Amino acid sequence: MGREASSLNAEPVMPHPSRAKAIAILGTGSDVGKSLVTAGLCRILHRAGIRVAPFKAQNMSLNSFATPEGGEIGRAQALQAEACGIPPHVDMNPILLKPESQARSQVVVQGKVFATLDARAYFTRGRDSHLLRAVQESYERLAAQYDVIVIEGAGSAAEVNLRDRDLVNWTTVELADARVVLVGDIDRGGVFAQIVGTLDLIAPEERARVCGIVINKFRGDRTLFDDGIRFLRERTGIPVLGVLPYLRDLALDQEDSLDVGTRALASFTVDRVNIAVLLVPHMSNFTDFNALAEEADVALRYVATPEEAVGADVMILPGSKTTLSDLAYLREKGFDRLLQDHVQRGGELVGICGGYQMLGQWIADPDGVETGGQDAGLGMLPVNTRLARDKITEQVEARALHLEGSAALGVRGYLIHMGRTDRAGLRPCFQLLRTSGRINSDGTEHARDEDCLDGAVRHDGLVWGTYVHGLFDQPDFRRAWLNRLRGRKGLPAVPFEASHRVNETRLKAMDRWADHVDQHLDLAPVLAWLR
Repeated sequence: MGREASSLNAEPVMPHPSRAKAIAILGTGSDVGKSLVTAGLCRILHRAGIRVAPFKAQNMSLNSFATPEGGEIGRAQALQAEACGIPPHVDMNPILLKPESQARSQVVVQGKVFATLDARAYFTRGRDSHLLRAVQESYERLAAQYDVIVIEGAGSAAEVNLRDRDLVNWTTVELADARVVLVGDIDRGGVFAQIVGTLDLIAPEERARVCGIVINKFRGDRTLFDDGIRFLRERTGIPVLGVLPYLRDLALDQEDSLDVGTRALASFTVDRVNIAVLLVPHMSNFTDFNALAEEADVALRYVATPEEAVGADVMILPGSKTTLSDLAYLREKGFDRLLQDHVQRGGELVGICGGYQMLGQWIADPDGVETGGQDAGLGMLPVNTRLARDKITEQVEARALHLEGSAALGVRGYLIHMGRTDRAGLRPCFQLLRTSGRINSDGTEHARDEDCLDGAVRHDGLVWGTYVHGLFDQPDFRRAWLNRLRGRKGLPAVPFEASHRVNETRLKAMDRWADHVDQHLDLAPVLAWLR
């Protein structure tokens, strides 16, 4: 899909009469399951031979993804694009908000950093020509290329205090002339109030667009809810498309935050590789570790205190949207001392992206990307980082260099960072291979593959860091690394086929979810609108 140049100051794009039809998945609140319902519907339509694409005008998430054209979007839209059988594109998520504090976010517009704004400033200009234009032009480009657009809303469909500044719910619905499916979450309780209250608060013309209701995350005997379905039909006059039972062990990446199950502490044992991921306040791209958690010989914990990390064979510093403040948080919690002791005892320490920056000697912020000034790093690697305003967002292919006998191990991943790290002569972790340019972690370009390097590994191999996200998604690299850790514990190696089976399960997860949605929902009213 060719991306046209953005004209943020131009007049609004007028809808084209021959464009795609649209269905919007709106929710009664946050975390009701809109993203997965959207993905499931996308998959069902794709399997039916319909050219379909996802769209979310505005997403707020620290879990992002680099598109093939070098832009940044929410991870959920990348997953939904996969469900549609198409490459992810910045037009699928024209505005991405990446929180840096309770009331401040980096604003990414059509894949590139636009500004950093506090909540009041953002909402004050939420409907200005810049942001609204980006939403309109991105949607119209998609609608001109596909038969159906499946729109995902955000938060509640009845945020009456933000209605005049709304970009993602009713503004997009009206732009697309979409019909609406309203999703409620029975797992959190109060689903009748959620649905009836939402429908009561929206305008009559908005309510008229609602063609169906979905009850999500049901547990127990479905027949016990028959009276509830009758009540909703009689009370609202809107069809209940069905009740979606909670589906356990679904290997699909989450969108915004760690759920309760992910936060639960796995039991560290002597016969498994015990991994502690440090849970920093502004952790980004936690999907880096989902495949690791699914390995049978791995116990993975997200730890909030040093005590929870006791017994770990390896500790991982994850990506962070605010490296300097999360570094200060780690020191405040006493993690700096824990990491020193951990490595001295022969434990392995890994840093991904912002975590890699934290491992160094110092982090400088001369342009005020975060807080300005310069702070000491953890001193676990003799590297130095300088933060920069320009963000590197690229998909990469790489070859591992820091595992014994790993020269042939291929890795596919992506870069999303705003720092340049000087390796200081240390051995790199990866050789980056790509068809469009060669970029080092320090931001310089090279023509030769052998010069295109990423990351750094300490002389003893116990501490290493990289900017590459998604490297643990690769089964051969993941298993080679896990087997190295197993060898240090005196455990036998596990065949690579075991990790390939994990990936096969993950690949089948979308179809499993789509089958689940198709089985439990009557989509006839939706499909009738789309024909």
